[in-house]
Amino acid sequence: MEASRGLEIEQKYDVGAGAVVPPLEQAAGVARTGKPHTDLLEAIYFDTPGHALAARRITLRRRTGGKDAGWHLKLPPQVPVPGEGPQQRTELRAPLGRPDVVPDALLAHLHAYLRGAVPVPVVRLETRRTTYPLYGDDGVHLADLADDVVAAVRLQEGHPDEATRQEWREWELELVHGSPDLFGPVEELLAAAGARPAGHASKLARALGPDTKAGKRAAAGEAAADDESTPALLSGKRAPAAAVVTVYVGAQIDQMLASDPAVRGEEPEAVHNMRSATRRIRSVLAAYAKLYRASPVRKLRAELKWLAQLLGQPRDAEVLRAQLGEQLGGLLPSDGVSGATATVEQRTGADYDAAYRLLQEALGSNRYFRLLDKLEDFRDNPPVRADAVAPGRRAAAKAVDKAAKRLQRSRKAAKRARRGKEQELALHRVRKDAKRLRHVAESAVLVHGKRAGKVAKAARRQQKILGQFQDAVVARDLLAAIAADYSEPVTAGIYAELLNQQEERMLAAQAGYRKAWKKSRDLLGHGVL
Repeated sequence: MEASRGLEIEQKYDVGAGAVVPPLEQAAGVARTGKPHTDLLEAIYFDTPGHALAARRITLRRRTGGKDAGWHLKLPPQVPVPGEGPQQRTELRAPLGRPDVVPDALLAHLHAYLRGAVPVPVVRLETRRTTYPLYGDDGVHLADLADDVVAAVRLQEGHPDEATRQEWREWELELVHGSPDLFGPVEELLAAAGARPAGHASKLARALGPDTKAGKRAAAGEAAADDESTPALLSGKRAPAAAVVTVYVGAQIDQMLASDPAVRGEEPEAVHNMRSATRRIRSVLAAYAKLYRASPVRKLRAELKWLAQLLGQPRDAEVLRAQLGEQLGGLLPSDGVSGATATVEQRTGADYDAAYRLLQEALGSNRYFRLLDKLEDFRDNPPVRADAVAPGRRAAAKAVDKAAKRLQRSRKAAKRARRGKEQELALHRVRKDAKRLRHVAESAVLVHGKRAGKVAKAARRQQKILGQFQDAVVARDLLAAIAADYSEPVTAGIYAELLNQQEERMLAAQAGYRKAWKKSRDLLGHGVL
């Protein structure tokens, strides 16, 4: 059974025990307040013994009582800092099931964070919740204010540690069908009643406490979420070069982690997204290699290449199947078309299934989990050389210029190459170098702005056109192999027509590439940034 998904938009407030909920209907946009109702809730929070989920601001709980009893998984908020606007969190839910077994539908979203560990109970919360519904003039249910009186205790091997018991009161304002504009007017009333923005992003973070190793790790996760999600540390001409890499790589790690459950579930574009993230990291690590100690970067790039190859095989088979399926679908129906379609689908489908099985095995391996560990360690503790003190703007400009020169060399080599296999390999090299320039220029946007963005866009255009060329080359080779092994009189003409289409696509891509190069020649010339 799949988990249900929703977007939770809320703001939390700390409030004293004697505070009185104000007349919420006085807030602009609120017409009336519904009759409050009270529920008794008990939630058991699950995490690894080292609190890997809390450190990443993820909460996994099993709640009983109230209208939303069941398993809840809350992924990291899109606005990570308490007191800086409402949090927006994706929340996944599953039925209650067994109290000690996390539903597979939720576990699928956690493998990249658990990394082989088994989640266990870590905190028990008992909450007396009084909910005040807020309605608009048209009767729409705008939001709920939850007045929570909370008792929390940490669990040790499933047993409560009474020495850790805490009690507090907090208010949560959560949107139902209302607009975020509602938060301002309601917050004014709550503040006048004694509320203040919550000091913790979740009840779990507060229950863990700042005095424990787990609590400190969770607090560090909250602070890191802010640091890594904004380029503030890159502002100004003196921003360090390594910061450019840290921010860019951090964004790609987030993309990898976000793509992981979608890859496991074979969702559209998931493999492409994760593969692109690994390629971006590899490109940037290569471009800025001199900033770091050689050994850890070399090992990290090698492991990223391993993963990218595993991701590439099902992705390439998927693209090839779609491409040939579309071309076959454009032919007039006949027995030959039907026979060729069945053969192509069987061949590409088998290649895709075999490659995906290998990928799924890899995603459950210790090698993959250790790669994620190493990536996060690189982000959090970059192995910067002691003498690597170049300003970010200068280092980024140098990296982009170097990547542009590399592209120039491969372009000239392709121009000199003999037609046929030599030229095809040379254009494939141009495509790879255009991709590297694109990724390096993307990293430079953080410190060079629009100019770097234009370079990235120009490189992407060339990469995309040459990608079409390469797709046609791969399709041609596959069709030639199929024709040699399975061609019959009824399908021979179909394969010949498809092979002719690949040659036409290759010629069109070459012409498109020459046009794109001429258009970007001045932009990608000497001294790009």
